[in-house]
Amino acid sequence: MKRDYIKFRCTIYEKKLLKKRAQRAGVSLSEYCRSSAFGNNIIERLTAEQLAHYAMLVKYKNNFTRIGNMFKKRNPKLEQEVKQLAEEIRKHLYIFKK
Repeated sequence: MKRDYIKFRCTIYEKKLLKKRAQRAGVSLSEYCRSSAFGNNIIERLTAEQLAHYAMLVKYKNNFTRIGNMFKKRNPKLEQEVKQLAEEIRKHLYIFKK
């Protein structure tokens, strides 16, 4: 049960920034400040647009992998380039997850 208060001073701009970051993370201002004070990693939630882009990248990565597999025997150079592109997309997806 949280009953004690801790107050700290900040500028109006800092307060607005803290509120905006808490809103993007999907938590209250108090929870955001507590997590920051304890050094916890605060992850912002993805917007609907970002989720749509993420899903599109996953689809592209899968398609390029399949295309690369189709060209494996016929054109090894093209297969290598397509696999490299799929790997680059995979790296971007990994960064996106963080």
